[in-house]
Amino acid sequence: LSILLSLLVPGHATRSPDCGGILTPSGLSYFAEVSKPHAETILRQDLMASTVPDLLHVSPKPSRNQVNSVTVAELTLTLIPDAGLRLSIDVDLGITPAPSTTKVMRLSILSDLHVEMNPEGNLEMVTSACKTSLEEMQSTEEMESKSSSSDVEKDINVDKICLEVSKLLLLPNERLMSLTAQFPVTPSCQVQYLPLAAPMFSEQGITISLQTTFQVVGMSIPLPVSPVPFSMPEPATSSPSHLTLAFSEHFYTSLFFALEMAGAFNMTIPSPLTTATMAQKITQMGSLFQEDLPVTLQAVFRSTPRVVLEEGKAALKLFLTVHVGAGSPAFQNFLSVNVDMTAGLLLSVADTRMMISAAGIEEVELSLAASDVGPVPAALLEELFLPTVRAEVPAQMNVVLSEGIFLPHISSFTYTDVNVVIHKDYVLVPCNLKLQVRPG
Repeated sequence: LSILLSLLVPGHATRSPDCGGILTPSGLSYFAEVSKPHAETILRQDLMASTVPDLLHVSPKPSRNQVNSVTVAELTLTLIPDAGLRLSIDVDLGITPAPSTTKVMRLSILSDLHVEMNPEGNLEMVTSACKTSLEEMQSTEEMESKSSSSDVEKDINVDKICLEVSKLLLLPNERLMSLTAQFPVTPSCQVQYLPLAAPMFSEQGITISLQTTFQVVGMSIPLPVSPVPFSMPEPATSSPSHLTLAFSEHFYTSLFFALEMAGAFNMTIPSPLTTATMAQKITQMGSLFQEDLPVTLQAVFRSTPRVVLEEGKAALKLFLTVHVGAGSPAFQNFLSVNVDMTAGLLLSVADTRMMISAAGIEEVELSLAASDVGPVPAALLEELFLPTVRAEVPAQMNVVLSEGIFLPHISSFTYTDVNVVIHKDYVLVPCNLKLQVRPG
């Protein structure tokens, strides 16, 4: 298999998206909301640590400004179309300039952020501008001579906040990097989502286009070429969901192709027939097998399975050759039947995986491919094999598909309130984000 894959790989030069997502303004607000406690923790470490007097060299000024409380009053992220994001944070600092006094200063941080693609192909959030300002809110000082905010700025060094302002958000670069992790589909097959360019920023949200790649036994496989270039559908109205994921028809066909390449769909199907019961219908069977043996079917794909998406429904088209034989361990194949079948596909999302299952079989065609027992009429093929093939093929495929396929996602976040909407040629998955709080 690996030799075959290595021969095929050079043809895999074309890069075009087959899925992607739009993080909406409400998704951005949710990310800002869950970043607030994190920002408070970081600012507390930075600002309160910087004002602890050195134990050996006691500060000569007894009135040194000491930060004794840090509260993030507000943290917002705003979209700037065609540019990036604006991060705005208001922080209330409780400051003790002298032993018996406390005053509250408002620290405002304003920063512009954008997302770049680094040489390794990972997305990275970068600060493009940042400024801080400090003003006094209230004071318990009785004397008029208030220490100016510039004294406080000198003591607590607010400028250094701008040096690493993006770390006030909930680890955006670690999370962006986790987007390109490899996820297992089966033990020998992995999926990876690669960004093709930096995200686009518009009033609708942040749009990212991704290309799905699959590795089988550690080697990238060349996926079938998409007949239609895919681009993220424009959201018709402002979506109440945090995020809308989109998957092209080609994405699903690629998944089935990868599973087929990995051999996941090679099926051995037990049959209720024996060589003696078949000999009653096909007389030449008797001369091939003197003893009565159980009949087994081995199904292999003669062409890649194909997923077809129409408004409101998904179908899976399968093109199989079923080899009919008997004997174990030496399988003696005496009949081969071509089976073309169409199954309905059910799509849903659990956590960060898309669950896929082949539902009812909509149509099946059987035709004779090869025979060692003379001609077999189509009606007899159907009578002998149709009930078994109709029941067993989707059942065995569903065992392979039962784990689902990981969707593009970032670490620590899961998907909730999910809808799966099937359109012609693509699937939309509007959903909300939920931060999973890990114990400890």
